[in-house]
Amino acid sequence: MDKNSQIIRTEIIRILNENGKIRGTELAKRVMEKMGNEKIIYREISVLVEAGEIEKKIFSRSHIEYELIDLYESINNQLKNLYKEIETVYQEIKNFKTISSEEKISFHERLKEIIHLIHIVQSMDGIMKLLSYYPAFKKDKMFSQINRKIEDCWKIIMNNIAHQPEEDFLNETLTNLRISYMNSNNVN
Repeated sequence: MDKNSQIIRTEIIRILNENGKIRGTELAKRVMEKMGNEKIIYREISVLVEAGEIEKKIFSRSHIEYELIDLYESINNQLKNLYKEIETVYQEIKNFKTISSEEKISFHERLKEIIHLIHIVQSMDGIMKLLSYYPAFKKDKMFSQINRKIEDCWKIIMNNIAHQPEEDFLNETLTNLRISYMNSNNVN
């Protein structure tokens, strides 16, 4: 398989991922905007159908639709896995206050832990923002549940920061978040 074939296949899958079902003529037209000619594009679509990556539904000779195999099941499984991860992080954040007070963890250890938890939640929040650009992900019921859980994580983080015995814990947290951001920019 040459490089152009791989690019065309990737573009076909990307378009199907964004749109779900799409008519064959519309799919070919959108792929041609990026590269390739109609003959090559339909050949690559046929290869993907034969490989079982996309499904072809024929309604009439002029109305043929394509979609990814088990797109919604795949999306739902991905979101369920993400929900399990955010649920684990949520429990860690809830336990932070109890653990830090019971074990008398030092200021610096608590600061390090809260920054670590913030980075994890930021990462998951970023993933959800990226996925929000794909209608297939946004339509899934798990999407809104994950966003609510992320909001809950932010609320508990802020509550934990606000209830630390040191008055400057929030300022130290913000300062250290900025330092880690600035250090990553200075690498180049």
